Amino acid sequence: MKLAYIIDPIAKLDPGHDTSVALMEASQAKGHEIWITEIQHLSVIDGKAWATLKPVHLTPVILEGDRWTSVPNWYSVGESVLQCLDDFDVVWMRKDPPVNISYLYATYILDLIDPSSTLVLNSPSGLREANEKMYTLQFTEVMPKTIVTQDKSIIRQFLDEQQAAVMKPLGGKAGEGILFLDPSDRNFNSLVEISTKWGQEPVMVQSYLTAAKEGDKRIIVLNGEPIGAVNRIPTGKEFRGNMAVGGRVAKVEITDREREICQIVAPKLKQDGLYFVGLDVIGGYLTEVNVTSPTGVREIDRLNEVSLGKQVIEWIEKR
Repeated sequence: MKLAYIIDPIAKLDPGHDTSVALMEASQAKGHEIWITEIQHLSVIDGKAWATLKPVHLTPVILEGDRWTSVPNWYSVGESVLQCLDDFDVVWMRKDPPVNISYLYATYILDLIDPSSTLVLNSPSGLREANEKMYTLQFTEVMPKTIVTQDKSIIRQFLDEQQAAVMKPLGGKAGEGILFLDPSDRNFNSLVEISTKWGQEPVMVQSYLTAAKEGDKRIIVLNGEPIGAVNRIPTGKEFRGNMAVGGRVAKVEITDREREICQIVAPKLKQDGLYFVGLDVIGGYLTEVNVTSPTGVREIDRLNEVSLGKQVIEWIEKR
């Protein structure tokens, strides 16, 4: 197969952590052709989606003790070539958030890829549909108590009722901008003003789950089926478990409750063409549905001695 990966600049990726690198390594190991590009190199020519791409070769990471290690020059790229994306078997959209106007325009270009010849992961229309915070609200029966608003008084009332809450920007990633709200905090008004840009943008506010102290579980879902999970546990004085803010990872099993959540979410994911997804679950409650560039594969592989990347590529081959 011939695969195109739309990613952030490869020099900025961490080969021992980034799921995009794990997927590319798995593709290479299966003998497939790998090309990379970025969203600013996408074009429309004669009504078709094109991109300027570079072939890439990777030196795979090695597991040494409890960590992945890589050589200094872990990738090499060839010359740029302008190609029609219909000529690829698979196009992976793995650009990190924010989902800004440039990202949205890129999904419109990807809409022009012929679905009869090329699989786009995840679906461009699905990526537009699935804001990683708002999309979750379709499954309120398995969510913690949640509101979305830019109204300070509504947030105040919710906080007084719940006694503790977390406030999230709707366009954030990796725990960025998530705040813990305490009813007695004299900074409450300022926190809400800053987060809502003085009442101009809504935020998500969720009841604080005390189980967050034991971890925020990331479950990797492939075509609606959970294939692996990792627990992300807050460290030090940090209340967030995200790896990007220092959360430590631990091996964990997928519980019956979490499989039930996956079963509830799966039909909608598949309907929207969201085949490779990361669900965030705390204490048996779904908190987010990550669809842009879900991570966690490297950590799951290391802790469980598996290869989720290989499993994903084999699923694509059969599809």
